[in-house]
This record gives sequence, structure tokens and C-alpha cells, in this order.
Amino acid sequence: MERVGTILFLLLAVVVSGSAARLTRVPLPLVQIGLGVAIAFSTVPTVILDPELFFVLLLPPLLFLDGWRIPKDDLRRDRGAVIELALGLVILTVVGVGFLIHWLIPAMPLPVAFALAAVVSPTDPVAVSAICARAGIPKRMMHILEGVSLLNDASGLVCMRFAVAAMLTGSFSLQEAIGSFLWIAAGGVLIGAAVTWSVSKGKAWIAMRLGEDTSAQILVSLLIPFGAYILAEALHCSGILAAVAAGVTMGFAEQSGKTLAVTRVRRAAVWDVVQFSANGVIFVLLGEQLPGIISEADETVRMTGHVDAWWLGVYVLAISLSLAILRFAWVWTSLRLTWFKRRSEARPQRVGLRLVAAMSFAGVRGAITLAGVLTLPMTLLDGTAFPARDLAIFLAAGVIIVSMIVASIGLPRLLEHLELPPEPSEDAEVHRVRAAASEAAIRAIEAEQHRLAEGQPDADLYTDTASRIMDQYRQRIDGRLQSGEAEAVARRMMAIERRLRLAGLKAERAEIFRAAREREMNGEVALRMVRDIDLLEARLRAAH
Repeated sequence: MERVGTILFLLLAVVVSGSAARLTRVPLPLVQIGLGVAIAFSTVPTVILDPELFFVLLLPPLLFLDGWRIPKDDLRRDRGAVIELALGLVILTVVGVGFLIHWLIPAMPLPVAFALAAVVSPTDPVAVSAICARAGIPKRMMHILEGVSLLNDASGLVCMRFAVAAMLTGSFSLQEAIGSFLWIAAGGVLIGAAVTWSVSKGKAWIAMRLGEDTSAQILVSLLIPFGAYILAEALHCSGILAAVAAGVTMGFAEQSGKTLAVTRVRRAAVWDVVQFSANGVIFVLLGEQLPGIISEADETVRMTGHVDAWWLGVYVLAISLSLAILRFAWVWTSLRLTWFKRRSEARPQRVGLRLVAAMSFAGVRGAITLAGVLTLPMTLLDGTAFPARDLAIFLAAGVIIVSMIVASIGLPRLLEHLELPPEPSEDAEVHRVRAAASEAAIRAIEAEQHRLAEGQPDADLYTDTASRIMDQYRQRIDGRLQSGEAEAVARRMMAIERRLRLAGLKAERAEIFRAAREREMNGEVALRMVRDIDLLEARLRAAH
């Protein structure tokens, strides 16, 4: 029961963290770390983490959701910058920072130093988004950070696995490592894609014959990342890449549009809760583990060959500074070479230092770094303690906190009035697709009207209703020919209509609740009616 109580307190801390962050205007991850520290000093029993269980329970859904929701077109457009930042920078970080850590702390074996460097290389876009909630971050920059995070989560954690394997076996062969990497990476990607594809096909087949069960569909989507991860690990491939690939494939599978609208709405809400909970629990756990890690600072600092505990802070700052310098240099080079280069120009556009600095400050470490470092083995193959494990966890936690504090102070200021090079307008494409969709709707309405009205005594009712709906679609088609002023008026009218509809839905819902409270209607029927209104309101708010 103690474990159950501890888990409930962790989740309660995640719930409280949202309101506390809004009240104090402190970034959400830092608030969650602080609440974790408070739990550690309370009477609530602390968590004894099982690294493998921790990794399996929290990472697959987060990686899966990142792959699922990332904008594929934006990722494809900026693929050059994303690949360079995600793969090139990770490799440079592992090698450069790994040797630096080993040089600073000779007592930490080189494979462990490489593992630590690998685990601090991934960045966390969720933490960046929380930090920039007030300042706002340009959409394109956020999409690039998401794409980079998606790939460097996988590349960094795979590199960590190789480093840990070298520490456990005592040997490392570059040729074998390259061959193993190709098998692990390719196998993980193929397994993740195959799991999602086969599950999607199976769901579609069952739904076509038996109908779609919304709750079951949501549960299946929650199980996919775990299934892909476990299957890939069982076949000695990368479960990390399998979860990412499963999420990316899920995004493409959903474009078939066969899932019911109510399933999509409810599933999105469930996954928002999963993402918020998993990320929150990781940061609360970081805070909850910090006192224990710090209490062992005396023993840890002696491992480094020093006496004073403040040397640990020096090492954290040195590692953080080296990460920042490497990222700044790599971002500056990458953006000059690939990001904003126009096809019609022979030379790339000028990239300002402020933009480079903003991208560099956005390299915040977070949930993936903590989850990865906590999975370092407790012992070697011979049963002896894994060398410098506590020190590695302390340094990784310190890097996470330093990166968050620095970003919290500097990133909002850098983002103020930051202008990115102009992007091609999407208005023409939106109008074209909207007009085509409206024409398809008119054809479908005409066909359905004739089918329903045939032989009916009130056929004129079908005709009048269909005409009214088709007029709305024709107005939408004609709207693409309006002048700029007329379009502004149309947008204003749509905004007014939306507000009026929302007011009507609110009043309708209040009346249904009143009728249910006063026993004027069945409570279950009232809930169904309210659910329909909620879906309409969610659709109106999402379209805003």
C-alpha cells in the first residue's frame, strides 16, 4: 500500500503543479521538480526506482506521441536542419563532451562518460514550450525543435546503450558497433511501423464489420507504443526507435479518415492527459530523488578526487557550458548551410546571432535525459556496482536544472520580436482545398437528396433542406474570389457567429443540467445530450 500511496502523491503533485505554475509564473517543469523535493522531505515514502520498469512505462508513450503529432510537412521541409541538429550534434556531443567529462573526472570510466554525454544530448520541446508559454515561440522554430527532439531522443539513447554495453563487456569494436547500429536502428523502425500498420488494418477490418467502439479504439492506441517497444526489444532491436516509428506511422494511418470524429476528440483528450502525466511524473521524480542524490554528495565528490562538495557544481557548470558552446557553434553552421536557403538563390540567407542564440537556449534537457540516466544498470555483469552511477545521475540532474533555469531567464527575452525569414503563404492552398472539398460536398448532398427523397410524400422538404446546405457550400466556394476587405468582413462575421453559437451551446447545456437536477428528464439521457454539445463546442473552439 505504501507504493500505491506514493504513486498517488506523485500524481497529486502533477495535478497541483499546473495551478502552481500559473500562480507563480514559474515554468512548469521547475515547479514539478520543487514539488518533488517537498515530497522527499515529507512523510511520504520515497520511490525506489526500477530502471527498466521506469523506462518501459514512461518513455514509449512519450516518444510515440511525439512521432504521431509532429507536423510531417514541416519536418520534411526543414529536414536538412533537423537531421544535422539531431544526428550530427548528438555524435559531436557524445564524443566531445564524453572526452571532456573523462578529462575532468578521471575516476569516471570513459564508457560511462560517453553514456553520460549521450544521455544529456537529447533536448525536450515540452520543457521549452512550458518555458516559453508567456513569451510565445515561433511556430516554425517549435516544429524544428520537435523534429530534432524526435530524432535525437532515439540517437542519444541508442548511443547510450552502446556505451553501457562497452562498460559491461569491457570491449568496443567500431565495425561491430556500426553493424549492430544498423540492425538495431533498421529493425526498430521496421518493427514500429509494422506494428502500427497491422493494428490499424485490424481495427479498420473489425470496425467495418462490427462497428467502431470508441473506448476500445482509445485503449488500443495506448497499447501500440508498448507493444512496439516490447516486441523490438525482444528481437534485440531498438525499442526507442520502434516507439518513434510507430508514432510516425500512426500519423500517416490516421490520414485515411476512417476513424469516427467522436473517437478522435476523446482520444486526443486522453493522450493530452497521458503526456501531461508522464512528463509531470518524470520531473516530480527528479525532485523526489534530488535530496537522496545530494545526500550522497560527500561520497560522490570523493570519487572525483576532491574533498569539497562544491566541485560537483563546477562539473555541472563545465558540462552545461560545453554543451552550450557546441550547440551554438553547430546551430550557427547548420542554419547558414541549410535552414533558410531558397531554391532560387545561390547563397543562403543571412542568419542573425539572435536567432542562433534562441535556438541554442532552446536546447533544454528534460524528461528523456532523466529517464535515460536513471536506467543505467545498478551492477556490472560480475555483480559489482556500476562505476560512477550516482555521480552520472547527479551530473545529469544538474545539467537539466541549469538548462531550465538559463532558458527560463534568457529564452523569453531572445524570443521577443524575433522574426524568422518569411515562409510561403498557405492561403492559396487552403482556399483551393476548401473549394474542392465544398464541391465534393455539394455533389454528395445532391446524390443523397435524390436517394432519400425518391418515393417520399414530402420530397420537397428534402429539396429545400439540401438547397439551404448547398448554398452554404457555394458561399464558401465564392469566398475565395472576395477582395481583401470582403474577406476581413467575412472573417469578422465568422468570429461573431462562433461567439453566438458558443453562447447558445452554453445556455443549452445549462438548461439540460437544470432539467436533470430537477428530475425533469433522465440523467443518462442528459449526459448524452451534454456530450453532444461538448463535442460541438470543442469543434468550434478547435477551429478558432
